[in-house]
Amino acid sequence: RKRARIRCQPAGQAPCCDKLYTCRLCHDNNEDHQLDRFKVKEVQCINCEKIQRAQQTCEECSTLFGEYYCSVCHLFDKDKKQYHCENCGICRIGPKEDYFHCLKCNLCLAVNLQGKHKCIENVSRQDCPICLEDIHTSRIVARVLPCGHLLHKTCYEDMLKEGYRCPLCMHSALDMSRHWRQLDDEVAQTPMPSEYQNMTVDILCNDCNGRSTVQFHILGMKCNICESYNTTQAGRYKISLDQQ
Repeated sequence: RKRARIRCQPAGQAPCCDKLYTCRLCHDNNEDHQLDRFKVKEVQCINCEKIQRAQQTCEECSTLFGEYYCSVCHLFDKDKKQYHCENCGICRIGPKEDYFHCLKCNLCLAVNLQGKHKCIENVSRQDCPICLEDIHTSRIVARVLPCGHLLHKTCYEDMLKEGYRCPLCMHSALDMSRHWRQLDDEVAQTPMPSEYQNMTVDILCNDCNGRSTVQFHILGMKCNICESYNTTQAGRYKISLDQQ
């Protein structure tokens, strides 16, 4: 009986061009079209060079093609606790018990987000709003913002270097309560000139979507509903009658 040799990823035969590639990304980088991983039917063993149907072990020399193999995605890899999600239609890094599939978001999420995230229908089928690249099939982990939108983790980290708001809906992307309290102190210590002290303005809050009429201040206008300073002006300035 033959013993399985050391793991050696095979070269898959691309049905689109009949060329052999060990990686679909290498194929896409070298060709003018993309490889449909689900249509791959045959692979070539790197050791004995036998072309055969896609499977986990070489039928000729018993080389192990991958500790993990998915017969749907035709993915050969080291064991990273992967699992194939039927609803996502692709393989995900596990372990499986640490994730659940949200049917509305159409995405696998960490179990600690179950019942604690804002659902947006088919959110994973949208491109990352920062790099404009696909999120659903990306090899980069996605970050779920409090508003429910998704960003690549690397894009999220870059975004925080420039600001704190979701690029799609302008909702705060992290807990800003401590910063708002600091801003309270700065506003209190920076009185406006007398001609502006009775000036008010209508604002719209990007965090709670509420509308308020508040006193104008150059450092920021605080939402009367949720106490966020993530607001935008929604009307003209107003001055009380005794100041006109």
